[in-house]
Amino acid sequence: MTKLFDGMKTYLMQSIPDIRVTDVVEMIIIAVLLYNVMLWIKNTRAWVLLKGILVLLGFILVAYLFHMNTILWLADKTINVGIIAVVIIFQPELRRALEQLGRNKVLGFLVSDNGKMVDDKFSDKTMNEIVKATFEMSKVKTGALIVIERKTPLAEYERTGILVDGVVTSQLLLNIFEHNTPLHDGAVVVRGNRIVAATCYLPLSDNMAISKDLGTRHRAGVGVSEVSDSVTIIVSEETGTVSVAFDGGLRRGMDPDTLREELKRIIEENEAPKGRRLKILKGWQKHEKKADK
Repeated sequence: MTKLFDGMKTYLMQSIPDIRVTDVVEMIIIAVLLYNVMLWIKNTRAWVLLKGILVLLGFILVAYLFHMNTILWLADKTINVGIIAVVIIFQPELRRALEQLGRNKVLGFLVSDNGKMVDDKFSDKTMNEIVKATFEMSKVKTGALIVIERKTPLAEYERTGILVDGVVTSQLLLNIFEHNTPLHDGAVVVRGNRIVAATCYLPLSDNMAISKDLGTRHRAGVGVSEVSDSVTIIVSEETGTVSVAFDGGLRRGMDPDTLREELKRIIEENEAPKGRRLKILKGWQKHEKKADK
């Protein structure tokens, strides 16, 4: 019996490859990467594409099992072109994924951004001034687009506008977005507690799920949130409805208390642990489904 167990032990030791510490580390890294890739894909339009690719792979597997050589030949010729087509079609999503990787806190220890002074952090006073101006404009249906910069620099959009460099006050915001004034078109960029520029041009979102009832101002707000971690406040010129765009999503029908709460939660998310970040983002609408009331 002892010889039997010894023989089984020897066989198992020879059959199972040696697992080194580096092998375990590699498996953990691959698992984390696959998890994050799947999580990213699920939150983009690439999720629908992935499901379609899985269906096609299922057909190819069936063709392989039944030796359907013509289908296999077509699949082989199509895959090479298909990979290039996917990269071209989903270039915005791939760019956004790389930007999110660059904003990762792990990389933040290697490359720190010392351009922002500690004293210039977005304050509660600034937040209250923005909320006050937003709903004063909402009452009279004055269109507005206010972009609050966070970690991702918005210098490329700032350069498309007119330099202001003024302390954020409700009166200054009201004057900027007043009708028939030189600065009322375009977006205002807020960095810390200062308005750095006005009349800025923003990238328009090409997300087809955005309601067709929404105009260029809303698409611009969502567009800049797709390529950065900024928070954008939008006031509709037609209805006076206040919306917030963040992380490619749009939340509409805000009131002063809700807007203040959401701004505070999103801004504080800069310093929040990862577990809390998921909680903060929970409940955000990724695509607009409701019409203005």
